[in-house]
Amino acid sequence: MKYFVMLCDGMADEPVEKLGGKTPMEVAFKPNMDSLAQKAEVGIVKTVAEGLKPGSDVANLSVLGYEPAKYYSGRSPLEAASIGIDLKDTDVTLRCNLVTLSDEEKYEDKKMVDYCGGDISTEEARELIEYVQSKLGNDTFRFYPGVAYRHCLVWNNGDPEPGELTPPHDIPGRVIGEYLPKGRSVDALYDMMKKSYDLLKDHPINLKRIKQGKRPANSCWFWGEGTKPLLDSFYGKYGKKGSMISAVDLLKGIAICADMKSVDVDNATGYIDTNFDGKCKAAIKEFESGQDFVYVHVEAPDECGHRGEAENKVKAIELIDKHILGPVVDFLRGYDDFAVLVCPDHPTPLSIQTHSAKPVPYLIYSSKQELESGVDNFNEASAKSTGNYIEKGFTMMNYFLSK
Repeated sequence: MKYFVMLCDGMADEPVEKLGGKTPMEVAFKPNMDSLAQKAEVGIVKTVAEGLKPGSDVANLSVLGYEPAKYYSGRSPLEAASIGIDLKDTDVTLRCNLVTLSDEEKYEDKKMVDYCGGDISTEEARELIEYVQSKLGNDTFRFYPGVAYRHCLVWNNGDPEPGELTPPHDIPGRVIGEYLPKGRSVDALYDMMKKSYDLLKDHPINLKRIKQGKRPANSCWFWGEGTKPLLDSFYGKYGKKGSMISAVDLLKGIAICADMKSVDVDNATGYIDTNFDGKCKAAIKEFESGQDFVYVHVEAPDECGHRGEAENKVKAIELIDKHILGPVVDFLRGYDDFAVLVCPDHPTPLSIQTHSAKPVPYLIYSSKQELESGVDNFNEASAKSTGNYIEKGFTMMNYFLSK
């Protein structure tokens, strides 16, 4: 039995005027999702429990069957695991975004121009983070380069609850003063954020980017604090040999902490220019090598939602459907028995350009248990209309694996 999860990060949305009052899922040409939905169980699932922030960390843990209330210890420690950082129990980790801030004189008066530093490349970002480490790193704080704009700060003997730290993707275009770190242990963090701007604004990498018409990655921004994670083995939990295919450190870190195989794909970026075909080939290769379970995560719909790019979000869904879902399902039809789960982790509505905690649509297809769902187009409204509702998202994986 083979199990395939197609996780379309942030795919769910709300109707938007730019798309004729429809959602990207309704507009997208996605014949593979729709044909599966016609013969699958379709419904909605609450992946973010009440009281939790609707992040990809919490939501993907839930989809994978790990109850966040029990297992979640923060976003950044999962990313640290992917980077290869050996954390001590007393370490506190924080996500360190390279962001683009506007050029007002006072730091608190600047605006969040771009939470991802103008789509900075991993190579450029590594040089900037290593420069920041050389100037601000010490026995207490150490900076580690990650992928693209996503990096990590490790705080030796840090405060696991330092205060209020705002994700930068929640405040696009806003003056940052109201969203700067607040709380009992954030003074050093705030100080490093301000100093990082002074260090990076005239760095040769950024001067070159400006000359090329690109946005500079001119400040560090800290958020997503956490401590060393402890996840049960996925194989021990479900008896399935699992692989994770993703471009982002968060999902790779979850895989590593759950003793799953984390598969790297060349030119997988986390954006709409990611290597869709490469992810497809990697998934098929994992099944061919004997893996029972493959989880393909694509970040592109989420990134388009954060940027308010309606047409690109539609395109991202179509690319997933054509270049990953369709070919993988065609391959799986060579097996006697297989099951497919397609869902987002959370909505990333174009209207608010950040995450929502609302339930998301799902489809669960079983080759041996085809159904007449009554659904022709897989989208938010059609999924809700079936009346199927999984209230506790972390129970869905066990249900899926029972197919």
